[in-house]
Amino acid sequence: MKIGLVLPSGPGYTETFFRSKIEGLQKSGHQVILFCTNNPENFNDCPVYLLPERSPSKIKQVFRMWLEYLKLLPHFKTIKHYIALEREDGTTWSRIFKRIYNNAPMFKYELDWLHFGFGTLVMDCQNVAAASKTKMAVSFRGFDIGVYPIKHPHCYQKLWDKVSKIHVISDDIAQLVHDQGFKGQVPLVKITPAINTSYFLAPEQKTESDLVRIVTVGRLHWKKGLDYTLQALSILKKEGILFEYTIIGAGFEEEALKFAVYQLGLKDQVIFKGKLDPKDVKKELLKSHIYVQYSVQEGFCNAVLEAQAMGLLCIVSDAEGLAENILDGQTGWVVPKRQPDLLASKIKDTIGLSKTKKQQIRDAAIIRVQQQFNIEKQQLEFIEFYKENKTI
Repeated sequence: MKIGLVLPSGPGYTETFFRSKIEGLQKSGHQVILFCTNNPENFNDCPVYLLPERSPSKIKQVFRMWLEYLKLLPHFKTIKHYIALEREDGTTWSRIFKRIYNNAPMFKYELDWLHFGFGTLVMDCQNVAAASKTKMAVSFRGFDIGVYPIKHPHCYQKLWDKVSKIHVISDDIAQLVHDQGFKGQVPLVKITPAINTSYFLAPEQKTESDLVRIVTVGRLHWKKGLDYTLQALSILKKEGILFEYTIIGAGFEEEALKFAVYQLGLKDQVIFKGKLDPKDVKKELLKSHIYVQYSVQEGFCNAVLEAQAMGLLCIVSDAEGLAENILDGQTGWVVPKRQPDLLASKIKDTIGLSKTKKQQIRDAAIIRVQQQFNIEKQQLEFIEFYKENKTI
């Protein structure tokens, strides 16, 4: 089977989700072709075809477009079919020719499946698979179904009757798909994220100390709810609890968050580490006690899986996916989002637990991650995903 995967860019070193998926499909005998806009880390585990760039020069852009059209002449029947489908949708001629240029590489290969790795990537490509008589799959993860439709209402309405199979990463994301008008026209399959459980291993014994080390890994983005986390920690400081909070990640909100740290009087407790490679992230997790992911919107969050696997006590919000990532009271704790006072209370309660109870929670989390969120299981599920009339 030949599978085309569409991503914004070639998978980076830390993007194990896509790397492991491609590896698993290849090991099972399938051929994978990657289509993306750029490939900054020179990913080459499978053939990679870059989508055409747009030139700032109008003359050069016209030349590039006509050159691409000439290359598509051997696929005239496919293009003709594509134009007919777009015209049925009411697409203007100018937009049709732009879309043909933008999606040109995807018209050139005979595929069994064309899989868009994020929902937003399919917006101008909904007829590409049908034009090539290829089955189309679309993955929904977080932003693309939880945030994007708020700004672009009804953006996926035409998709539901064109897609062949839908992949989601959690039950909450599945519900959001239904909330956007999906009525079960095709199979919807849940395959959760997974981590390398051989790499993220908990130490035999977690060292306790009077200084509680708390950590969060993620982009410095409003979705991650870091401002609420900081508010909760300011409450703990006022109550005299000794802690150190490390934030691992980079993003546009760095300035705003550092100013919040200053205003809340937390400059001696909060450390911004910036973006770290997996090796250094692991080092930080090893010396930490509690992991907090108080997001206001989330798909699932691999970082929480990694923290559980490393034996940290995890406290998360009830944002999409996180309440499935953590079993409240069994493998960690789930706190209603946007309520820093509740988060502060839960962190305080967690610190006060007996060693026996803490170890019980850690052990339950480690076992669950190893059994349910390992890469091998995920790879097998994707192999099944592409089989006809199969759901998981």
